Amino acid sequence: MTERPTIRCTNCGKLNRIGSSSSGVPRCAVCHHPLPWVIDADRETFDQELQASVPVLVDFWAPWCGPCRMVSPALERLAGEQAGKLKLVKVNTDEEEALGSRFGIRGIPTMILFEGGRERDRVTGALPLNDLRRWLEERLTTQGTRSKG
Repeated sequence: MTERPTIRCTNCGKLNRIGSSSSGVPRCAVCHHPLPWVIDADRETFDQELQASVPVLVDFWAPWCGPCRMVSPALERLAGEQAGKLKLVKVNTDEEEALGSRFGIRGIPTMILFEGGRERDRVTGALPLNDLRRWLEERLTTQGTRSKG
């Protein structure tokens, strides 16, 4: 079993350990502010991670991928901005080739937005922060109305 990640509260700065949860969202143990929900997944935990009370953005990436390393901080920033409204799940495609195949990942980084465990939309490539924000916000504001997928 992997160790639960530690996330710093964007409100009070307290370090918190977070894990998977199908209901609710992680909150700071001190100030109860919603925490950015960023978690790694593998083939054993992936389906469980999709079962969340908020939309789930999955980042398919690899450590050797320059564009992946460029987009990762932007995704983590968006997870902070959307704390309590979004879960970011990171999948290393080098370690989890079966998940990459399962979702037809042909290029990385690929981000797939899931709602209720079902794919709503995807984007491939290292988009700048503002383009990623616009792509994500458009889909979150139309939540419940299926885009492509």
